[in-house]
Amino acid sequence: MKNCYIHIPFCNHICSYCDFCKMFYNKKIVNNYLDHLEKEIKSIYKNEILDTIYIGGGTPTCLSIKELDKLFSVINKLNMNKDIEYTIECNFDSITEEKLKLFKKYGVNRLSFGLESTIKSNLDILDRNINKSKVIDNIKLCRKLGFNNINIDLMYAIAGEDIKDLEKDLDFILSLDVEHISTYSLIIEKHTKLYINNTKYISEDLDYDMYKLICKKLANYNHYEISNFAKDGYYSRHNMCYWNNKNYYGFGLGASSYILNKRINNTRSINKYLEDNYILDYENLDISDIMDYEMILGLRLVSGVNKKLFYYKYKKDIYEVFNIKELIDKDLLIDNGENIYIPLDKLYISNEILINFIKE
Repeated sequence: MKNCYIHIPFCNHICSYCDFCKMFYNKKIVNNYLDHLEKEIKSIYKNEILDTIYIGGGTPTCLSIKELDKLFSVINKLNMNKDIEYTIECNFDSITEEKLKLFKKYGVNRLSFGLESTIKSNLDILDRNINKSKVIDNIKLCRKLGFNNINIDLMYAIAGEDIKDLEKDLDFILSLDVEHISTYSLIIEKHTKLYINNTKYISEDLDYDMYKLICKKLANYNHYEISNFAKDGYYSRHNMCYWNNKNYYGFGLGASSYILNKRINNTRSINKYLEDNYILDYENLDISDIMDYEMILGLRLVSGVNKKLFYYKYKKDIYEVFNIKELIDKDLLIDNGENIYIPLDKLYISNEILINFIKE
């Protein structure tokens, strides 16, 4: 157990597309929540030395300085590797110099900003407010304070968006010269405002053209996962633990864990969580399930799944377990001798390939 996710569900504003576990900021609830977060961690954490910590949300930066200090005091009781990757998700509207200095004090060394878009029509649909000048000033401030590992999230394939809009967003993000860029084609989830408003998807052809444009514009970054691009040495080590099917802790409302062949989902009910009823459900995995996850997650990586490592983990040849040859014959997978992976020109249809590794 070398990786830990911590969920902060509070937001000052709820975006129209968001299906994550979230709630409006409430000062009375926050402190109570942090107390129970500490109790949950104490009841489960086994004092392992952690290589990554990721604080997500929600909007962690909507918390006050005092509340953030309390959060970090809780997290600071975890054992951390000297070379830890320590990430916090940030919102440009709620980040301040004082908060950034607090992050530095507690050892945070990676910032992840949800930009999503700078195009007004996109922002109107997403219910977001982005000021480009403020974004530039905030990135400069982060650099000034010594943060040299920054991610920007981009969302595309938004109703009414065209290729020129996407190109403007990409050019702006490239001008920020950040180390990592995550790109997401809009998914309209149930129970979101977009779904309730019957928002439509753009055409599949346009979505594909946008994906190709992203790959072209970000060609100077390493395209290492379906949706992720990074400069040399700046892959998300935390997310790599997911894609490499490694165990991890997940603490907080709605968080998920993978511990000792068990996938655990926490409750999304704040009332239950504050009564210390953390767990909603769990799935006990047998070796067959784990191997399925190994392929479904690992094939998201451009490098794919290493055959020797697969055998080392499971004492089985990958060809004995899965019908890889048929997918190779259809040019949906490539075996280069060491790894099995999805060819770059097929990454866009990865879901159609990965479904072959899901049991009925």
